[in-house]
Amino acid sequence: MTHDAPSAVALAAPSADAGSAVPPSTGRLIGIDLARGLAIVGMFAVHLGPDPSVGGPAGWLLEVAGGRSSTLFAVLAGFTLVLLTGRPQSRTGRAGRQAMGRVLIRAAVLMALGYALTALDTPVDVILSYYGLLFVLALPFHRLRARTLAAVAAAGAIVLPLALYLLRAAAGRGDWSETVAAHDPLARVTGTDGFVGLFVTGDYPVLTWFPFIVAGMALAKTDLTRPRALARTAACGVALAVAGYGGSWLALHLVPGARAAVSAAVGGGPAGSAWWSDAVGGPPLPGRPAWLLVASPHSETTGSIVGNTGVALVVVAACLHTTARFARVRRLGAPVIALGSVSLSAYVGHIVAIKAFGIGDDMSDAESAAVLVAFVTVAMLLALAWTRRFRRGPLEYAMHTATTPAQLIQ
Repeated sequence: MTHDAPSAVALAAPSADAGSAVPPSTGRLIGIDLARGLAIVGMFAVHLGPDPSVGGPAGWLLEVAGGRSSTLFAVLAGFTLVLLTGRPQSRTGRAGRQAMGRVLIRAAVLMALGYALTALDTPVDVILSYYGLLFVLALPFHRLRARTLAAVAAAGAIVLPLALYLLRAAAGRGDWSETVAAHDPLARVTGTDGFVGLFVTGDYPVLTWFPFIVAGMALAKTDLTRPRALARTAACGVALAVAGYGGSWLALHLVPGARAAVSAAVGGGPAGSAWWSDAVGGPPLPGRPAWLLVASPHSETTGSIVGNTGVALVVVAACLHTTARFARVRRLGAPVIALGSVSLSAYVGHIVAIKAFGIGDDMSDAESAAVLVAFVTVAMLLALAWTRRFRRGPLEYAMHTATTPAQLIQ
């Protein structure tokens, strides 16, 4: 497959010619497309595949995909934000204002599309609205250097989970959340919790997903064409994964009563695996401080943010390294790369298909496995056919068109 100008570098990303002042090489974009394609497959597995309780290698892979696919997307979304605003240096003057306008328009479209997909009432917890708001919140940081961005991400990973825990505790008591929602036009228009849901009570609260975006921005500001920089990225990823998951394992085993408290917080879930697995359930009701010790992918804790970011960095580094050095990886991985290059279309398309075919949570493991294989196969074939003829996916074209009014900014 020829990637003349791959369409996306993360979910809903622009093509290289629409994004940065100094576009990354085609080979580098292929590596990012491969990482995003793997995240798409992992997302399909979470939404359509059997429950990880099936056990064996398949169950382990399904458990690994849970939560970590979506955080990989978030890191790549931060990468995209830097491409949109210019790299290696952020654009200034009129070009900079136009770039910021494109980001804001893109964010608004993603939020609207996210709420539209949520209204379909499928079993999928749609993430697009959260991504849109995260783009807006991260935009003021786009001029910072890689080290500063990494420091911001680290600080956010430490402070924001505690802030979320305290805010959720207050929201559970109704101290402020109901008042805010009552005066929130977004809540009235969408029939949801509005900004309270986006920031605090939703499935992907931006408070604890913000560090992923900033980490991706730091990654994009790094010259990953240098082998030493790529090796450092992979090593950093391994260290973060060990610190996040390993730190949680130590806490659960060394803090007296920690596992019992975590298990009680989620109604008897298997706390022994809470350092890496969503099998524990949760997040629990407010007022359970022991929960802050776990690192399961959707726990919204410091351990989960650090560990998941580490996994994302390792995956990105591996994809960039293998696609740059091995032509066979590019050939054999062409279906996954194609899928990753039309990520917005693939994401929206699979949710619409779930609704159209009436796919729910009541399938047997065998049925779920068959549906998963069918979805992945059809999606890859369609992506391959489309990318051989077009530079962007269908919804990527629509997104590009939607952002063209930003060119009028003076």
